[in-house]
Amino acid sequence: MSTATGKSDGIWETIKTVFWALVIAGLFRTLFFQPFWIPSGSMKETLLIGDFLFVNKMAYGYSRYSCPFAICPISGRIFASEPERGDIVVFRHPVAGTDYIKRLIGLPGDRVQMREGVLYINDTAVPRVASGEFIEEYAPQGGAGQRPRCENGPVGSGGDCIKSRAIETLPNGVSYPVLNIEDNGFADNTPVFTVPEGHFFFIGDNRDNSVDSRFGQNAGGVGFVPFENLIGRADRVMFSSAGRSMLAFWTWRSDRFFHPLGE
Repeated sequence: MSTATGKSDGIWETIKTVFWALVIAGLFRTLFFQPFWIPSGSMKETLLIGDFLFVNKMAYGYSRYSCPFAICPISGRIFASEPERGDIVVFRHPVAGTDYIKRLIGLPGDRVQMREGVLYINDTAVPRVASGEFIEEYAPQGGAGQRPRCENGPVGSGGDCIKSRAIETLPNGVSYPVLNIEDNGFADNTPVFTVPEGHFFFIGDNRDNSVDSRFGQNAGGVGFVPFENLIGRADRVMFSSAGRSMLAFWTWRSDRFFHPLGE
């Protein structure tokens, strides 16, 4: 065999290897787990800016949004499993087309309302118990360099940014921390939302710093989210970095590596 032929065969083998690697990676991402970086503080303290996780796409079955760019030729949802109240879910925004991550609060038929910062489901207050404070540095966070909002603001750069913390427990027993920044915002006092059939209602754990179902789509919010738009469930943080780049190893949060959610 000539040297030229050998090089051609080597190049062809490399091309085939790369092709099949991309196919396998695409199938893995579509069918099993999708990587997701946390870009905002709407789910603090459960999820922090810079957390990296894999979303379990098998949890609720598959829809066209299971594929990148929503190209899956699926009508409705196949192999569907109903989500549970309290799940942390990645979903496709019904209008904007971007991916959001929030906590599922309302199921089809539920009546959801906030009154003076307290969550009500079907006209019953969801129990919450004060649980100290959530304290973080008032400094730029993540790739976008966002600074956190503080209940004790204004805060100088490098100071302690404090939020009141409480543990909320849903009717099915799921408990999680929620944070408070202000007491009289729109998000603390809302109308009653009745969740339509085939839709779900989502709220962020950082209650005064989350654009979610409490805000209608016409107001730039999320509104009710169709079942079809659910992409998967977040179960565990795999990696976390407080800096602007994952390469800045001195900003890694090793205590959050493989950190389970909901425990």
